Amino acid sequence: MRERFIVLVAFVGALVLLGGCRGQSQVSSAQNPAGGDVASPKRVQTTRVVAQPLEDTMMVVGTLTAYDQATLKVKVPGRLQTITVDLGSVVHRGQLIAQIEPRDYELRVEQAEAALAQARARLGLPPEGTDDRLDPEQTSLVRQARAVLEEARVNYERSARLLEEGIIPRSRFDADEAAYKVALSRYQDALEEVRNRQALLAQRRSELALARQQLADTAIYAPFDGVVQERHTSVGEFLAVGSPVVTIVRMDPLRLRAEVPEREAHRVRLGQRVRVMVEGDPAIYAGRIVRLSPTIAPQNRMLVVEAEVRNPGRLRPGAFARVEIIAGEGRPAPVVPPRAIVSFAGLEKVFVVQEGKAVEKRVTTGRRTGEWVEILSGLEPGEEVVLDPGNLQPGQSVHPVRE
Repeated sequence: MRERFIVLVAFVGALVLLGGCRGQSQVSSAQNPAGGDVASPKRVQTTRVVAQPLEDTMMVVGTLTAYDQATLKVKVPGRLQTITVDLGSVVHRGQLIAQIEPRDYELRVEQAEAALAQARARLGLPPEGTDDRLDPEQTSLVRQARAVLEEARVNYERSARLLEEGIIPRSRFDADEAAYKVALSRYQDALEEVRNRQALLAQRRSELALARQQLADTAIYAPFDGVVQERHTSVGEFLAVGSPVVTIVRMDPLRLRAEVPEREAHRVRLGQRVRVMVEGDPAIYAGRIVRLSPTIAPQNRMLVVEAEVRNPGRLRPGAFARVEIIAGEGRPAPVVPPRAIVSFAGLEKVFVVQEGKAVEKRVTTGRRTGEWVEILSGLEPGEEVVLDPGNLQPGQSVHPVRE
């Protein structure tokens, strides 16, 4: 029995040893089937870091405002008859916005026209007409006074000759002289009366023009192309002079107002191009600096600049904007595609390929667009960076495929 037990133990031990050797051989064969690396290299897409000439720019912040903003108010009092726009309505220059009831002003025009016709008739002019030119000597009033004056002058001169000849008494000469002086005075009064009537005619003409202007002012028109920002009144409301009706803003172009720090103010010039970016909008809008403040604000040591920005319809006045002022052409700088940048916990890094392995490098980035990101530190031109690294680990073997 003892011999059988010893033989059985030896047989089991041999089986265990044989199984261990076979398992080790299988594991070694799976991990290194060709006697090479443990795992095959990962295929990655790469590109070279290039040095690209970048523009010399300044980043500032600003606010978009309407280029023009007008609150339309009534010039004449009256009840609002119609209003054709509301909040957000697009209006064009010359478009009718609102109408005050015009009947009262139409009656005033008729009254002024009647007064004008009366003034023209008193001067001997046709009631209807636009030509108010008149020679006072040709009016009936002056002609009558001149005729009386001429008769008195003849009598006065005749009496003077007869008095010298002693034919008439002195009293007769004095009477003719007095009559002549009275006629001369009446002639001058007639001229003055005609001039007064001419002045009255001019006044009536102005009153008619004023009445017509008031009638025209009952209609309120848009002064420029824009959009209604606010409506202040409703149909049927009686409006006094100066009551607001609507507020209109011009949407294109927009006025960009930004502040440049004093240390950068010397680099800003009229005509410089700007690029404008707003929150939530991936588009970049172009503009140009058109106004500069002549002074640095003492409160915050900032220079106020204004630019005009074309609005394709997506920008809104009042929006906060990030502004890139292009001050000139700068020196070449390393750039990489945005796909190469990995951001985590506020840090930015890239993977470069060195001797067939992925090496992680921290970088500091600067300006960026949709096509490239400026590298301020961490990379040099010519290095090979991995695009879309995903879950790539430092030290992992890679097989680069150039983009």
